[in-house]
Parts: sequence; C-alpha cells; structure tokens
Amino acid sequence: MQKITLLLSFFCFCLNLSALKAAHGGTLNGIVVERENMLEIAGATVRLMPLNQQHVTNELGAFSFSDLPGGQYTLIVQCLGFQADTQTVVIKDHESFYLKVALRTVSLQLSDVEVNIQQAKPLSTLSQIDLKTRPLNSTQDMLRFVPGLVIAQHAGGGKAEQIFLRGFDIDHGTDIALSADGMPVNMVSHAHGQGYADLHFVIPELVEKIDFQKGPYYANVGNLGTAGYVKFHTQDVLPQSFVKLEAGQFDTYRSVAALDLLGAKAAARGAHAYVAGETLFSNGYFDAPQDFKRINVMGKFRQVMDDGKLLTLSVSHFTSNWLASGQIPERAVRSGLIGRFGAIDPTEGGSTSRTNVNLEHSVAVTNKTLVKNQFFWSKYDFELYSNFTFFLEDAVNGDQIRQKENRNITGYNGSVIHEMQWLNRPLRLEAGAQVRYDQVNDVELSKTQRRVNTLQQLALGDVQELNLGLYADAHWKLSPRLDANLGMRFDQFHFAYADQLDSIDQYPSKGKSIASPKLNLNYALHPKISLYAQAGTGFHSNDTRVILQQNAEQILPRAIGYELGAMVKPWDRLLLSASAWQLDLEQEFVYVGDAGIVEPSGQSKRQGFDLSVRWEIAPWLMLDADYNYTHPRATEEPEGQQYIPLAPIHTSIGGLLFTSPKGFNAGLRYRYLADRPANEDYSLTADGWWLWDAQIGYAPKGKALEAVISVQNLANTEWKEAQFETESRLRDEAEPVSEIHYTPGTPFFVKAGLVFKF
Repeated sequence: MQKITLLLSFFCFCLNLSALKAAHGGTLNGIVVERENMLEIAGATVRLMPLNQQHVTNELGAFSFSDLPGGQYTLIVQCLGFQADTQTVVIKDHESFYLKVALRTVSLQLSDVEVNIQQAKPLSTLSQIDLKTRPLNSTQDMLRFVPGLVIAQHAGGGKAEQIFLRGFDIDHGTDIALSADGMPVNMVSHAHGQGYADLHFVIPELVEKIDFQKGPYYANVGNLGTAGYVKFHTQDVLPQSFVKLEAGQFDTYRSVAALDLLGAKAAARGAHAYVAGETLFSNGYFDAPQDFKRINVMGKFRQVMDDGKLLTLSVSHFTSNWLASGQIPERAVRSGLIGRFGAIDPTEGGSTSRTNVNLEHSVAVTNKTLVKNQFFWSKYDFELYSNFTFFLEDAVNGDQIRQKENRNITGYNGSVIHEMQWLNRPLRLEAGAQVRYDQVNDVELSKTQRRVNTLQQLALGDVQELNLGLYADAHWKLSPRLDANLGMRFDQFHFAYADQLDSIDQYPSKGKSIASPKLNLNYALHPKISLYAQAGTGFHSNDTRVILQQNAEQILPRAIGYELGAMVKPWDRLLLSASAWQLDLEQEFVYVGDAGIVEPSGQSKRQGFDLSVRWEIAPWLMLDADYNYTHPRATEEPEGQQYIPLAPIHTSIGGLLFTSPKGFNAGLRYRYLADRPANEDYSLTADGWWLWDAQIGYAPKGKALEAVISVQNLANTEWKEAQFETESRLRDEAEPVSEIHYTPGTPFFVKAGLVFKF
C-alpha cells in the first residue's frame, strides 16, 4: 500500500503546483477539428508565435495557452494528413479568447513531417506515415506495421498468428501487449498458452490509427509489454458508407459492409453511429480443404456533448471455425508420404468466438484537465484440436489433443491528464488506474481421437486472475530543445486455480506485485535531427496454473531495457530513424502445448539495431524500408548452448508505392526473414525467406467505385512459414525422430476486390 500511496501523492502534489502561479495575462482556448465532418483532431501541433509556445491537442481536440501578455499573436496549426492553418488572434489581459480551427484533409506529403521533441514516442511519426501510405489487406498486415515484426500462421486461418519481434519468439503474445480500442487482446493463462492474442475480431477496414512502440518504456503499458506494444483504434466516425466484395484463389470469398446510421444532421449535433459486418470463407491452399469461416459484426455510437463530454459505446461479435493441416515433418515430404501441402492428421482445427461491449467516457473538467473512464466486458470461447507428435505417445490412437476454455473478461481503464506550467516550462501530468479480471472456466487439455472421442482428460480447472495497475507519468519540456518523460507503474496480481480433476489436492491462491520505473529523454540537436534515450523496466506474468500447481518462483519476471536513437530528416522528402537497444529478461517462458505447461528457460540478453527509411522519391512515388538486427542469447547456458530457438536475427520489410492523381495506384513489397537457429545448439536451422507481394488499384477521388487486385508471394517461392524442432513418430516408424516440422507458406495467391461507396 505504501507504493500506491506514494504514487498517488506524487501526482496530487504535482497537480497542485499549478495553483502556485497566478495568471495575470489573457487565455487562448480552442479546438481543432476536421473540416469535412467537424470531428475533433487529437495530436495536432499548435504553435503560438512569437512566443514559440507549443501544445498538442488532447483526445477532444482541445488546446490552451494561459498567462499571455496582451497583444497580437499568430497561431500555426499542423497535423499529418491535414493542410496546415495559420490564424491571427488578439489577446487582452484578464480575458479568455476561444477559437475553433478546421483543418482540411489532404494527401500525405513527407515534406509536412517535422522532426521535433514534441512527439514523446519516437515511432509515432512512422506509424502515421505507414497507415496513410501502405495498402491494408488483413489483420496480419496491421501487425506488420511494426518495424521488425514478423508473423507466421501455422494451424489454419482461424488461429492466432505466431509473432516474432526484437529477438523474441513471442509465440502468440507472451512479450507484446496488444489492445483494440483499449480492450486487451492478449489472453492470460490461456488454454493454448500464456498471452494468446487473436486479432481476427478486428475488421481491418475500420482501423483508423495504429499506435505502436518497442521496448518497456511507457507507464500506461503493463503486463506482457516487454518487447513492445501495439494499440489499434477503430474509426469513431465512418467517413462514408461502403460495401466491399473480394474473391480469390482457393475458394476465397470475403465481404465487408459498413453503414452510417445517423446522417449529416445528427453529425452537426455531435452524434455519429455506424454498423459494420464482415464474412470470410476460404478452403485454403492445402490438400485437405480448410473450410475456414469467419463472421464479424460491430456497431459504434459516439456523442459529443456541449459541456465538454464525449461518450462512445461499441458492441461487437466474432465467430470463426476451421480445419487445419498442422505442422508436417520434413521426412514425410522427402519420402513422398505426403505432398508439401498434405497432412498427417487432417482433423486438426478449431473454433472460437468473442463478444465485446466497450463504454468510454471523457470529460474536459477544464481546458487543461481531461478525465477518461472506460469500462469493458468480453465473452470469449475457444476450442482447438492439434497433433504435434502424431504417434509418439499413442501408437494406436495418435497424439491429438483438445485445448478448450470459456472466459469472461471484465475491466476498467481510467486516467486524469493535466497540463500546466512549472518553472515557466510546459508540464503534462497523467495518472491512471487499470483493472482487469479474468474468469476462465473449464480450461481443458484432453487427449482425443479425430475430434470425436475423448480418450483422457489431462487437465481441467477454473482460473481466476486479477490485475490492478496504477501509473503516474510526467512529461516536462525542460527547454526548447530538451523534453523529459518520467513514469512509474505499480501492478498487483492475484492468482487462483481450482482443479476439477483433483478434489483433494487444491491449490491456495497467490498474490504478487511489481513496480516498473520508466524514463524517456528527447533532445533536438538540430531542426533536422532529434535524439532520444530510453530506459525502463517491464514484465510478463507466468501462467496461473503453473504458478499454483508447480509453486513457481518466477511469477512476474522483470525485463530491463535501454535504447538510444535518432530521427533525422536530411531533406524535405526523406526521413530516417535509427536506434541501438538492449533488453535483459529475468526469465524466458516457453509454452509446451501438448503438456499444458510453461517451461522456464533462464535469463536472456538481446541486443540489436533498428533502421527505418521513408523516402518520397517523387510526389507520386513513396519508398519505405525497415531493417532490424538482433543478437539474442540465453545467458545462463554453457557455450554452444546459448542460442534461443526461433529467435529472429535479421528481418526486413519494405516496398514502393505509386499513386497517380487520376486514382491509379500500384505497390510492390517484400518481406525478409533470415535463417535462424531452431534449437539451443544451432544443430537445426529454421529456413528464412524472401517474399514479394504486389497490389494494383483504381480509386479515383470523389468516385463511388474502387477496384483492387493483390498478389501474395508473387514469385511463387516455396517457403516454410512456421517451423519448430519437434520429436515425433509416424505410424509405421519404430523409433521417434527429432527434426524440423513446418507449415508450408502461402503459394502464389491472387485476390480481386471491388468497393462501392455511398
């Protein structure tokens, strides 16, 4: 309790500092909105000249300058993707002046991007550029917006992707925190592994903003955010109703529709609402049809009230089911037992569903104080059938397993943001509380046969996991060139597990807490060069069942990160970003799915280098490229046994995008992952790949009809997507074999789509 008290006392003390300085001058308050729909613009830079004071608009688009000497001022408002606006205002002593600034949407120009210290998150500029310039085809494409992040699908289209980032085989989410509209995506103590993150309930066409950062440097990010975080924000307002139809090879069909419900008159009163839906069917490129079906529906309502309040309510439902060919052993393909797209057990697959209710409320208490509250609830069901080892354990029935659960997540996110002047320097304070409670019923691991027969229940129980997080964050502009961001986070966990298979040996609940300090410094070395230094600690929690059943000592292993970087803009149409970093982890976790346990694998150290390039070669031609290098090692293992299996070493992604004023566009993109060790002594290699994707489209401005054709794996490269060292035995084998098992990657795949807007 002392840590919590100190955290809140620190924020309240800082908040009261604003009363120490009496305002003798005038005040300029205002709001920045989009001209087309009057929607508030958050994150716009507002500069007041000649004082050269600068503010960034909050979530309600508001800004405020106080204690201004009477006189005439020039206000410059800028935001990426909008035409800059300049206005002249006259301020009088002891009086307030209110201004509404409406910005016109324009095509992104890299020359409009500024390199300055006002942006507290170094990668935010890159994310805004990429979202406005790259084609977006799927939820997988959304994750690839993070430089250096690689994904792999290895058990049918409905299963969450395997994620790689900064030298981590993150599996499905052990070391990256994912959220959608503030709701957590990662499932803790999941039937298929800690942190399981399924993003398929997000309709990609509705994503308006992607906020991502790498490393454990941000106070409002808690559990699992060691390698980084990704936050997806769906559109609050639907710019235009549309219907999208797609068809492709392998019996692939997809439709998306979104409809504005209230119209222009309601929008003028600050009310917006829309509904959207998505359907998808595909048999996939495997020999056994995948029969993959997915349905998404979503509705969102948003109301801005005259008294500075904002209410947003969204409801969504997602369901999916599929068959899968699973991972296949190399020897089965070499011998001709199966083809490259064949299966040893064609009855793998699963089903999942998720229902979300999300209520957000924001109120501007004053022009400088914003209070945000969010309440969310999710109902989640999951059932997965897998066979990793075939006939290793059971030579008669095979080794198929079922992993199953049903879950309710109840949560709250709240924060208070206050802007003030301290020692004549802008200071932004934020304090927040985050609560998440997972009630997971019937978490099951069973041996099955062809999905029909349950042979043996290996584990069955109920999980309760509660996480309370408190944080305080101070962002202080120490000088025109130097900006400091200091944060502190405190998390308290409570774990409980009831074993349904053992009524005698029950496990007591357990609690654990951890504090995580953060520090970020930004320095403007030159108008074209911004430097930053970051340091902080984060953590990832262990699985509740492992904590209680095995009395695990490592409940909340700490990650310690350091980073030095720079954003450089040598000329108007070229932006460079580079960083060197290190991340130390107290304990690695490896989930063993067929045993239902999480195995510790000791301490680790990762060091790396990231480089990103955004170059507008011409007004109609944009180039982007990211290269990432990591040196990952287990620090407690003997020499020659220090490799971290499947940890990526060299990754790169990039491409060219051509756009014409008449609406034609074409893109060519590549994805690269180098060879990497598949086991601890590097006696087995997970093969890398270099893939090309392409897209061509026609989207004339102001027209109702758009068309697009996309191609994955343009060169039809034979590649292995997900790869593992696995010991398995085929039906006719006398002894087991340990070798690479893999899921074949997508062959040449073409898809065409039409969009009708109305």
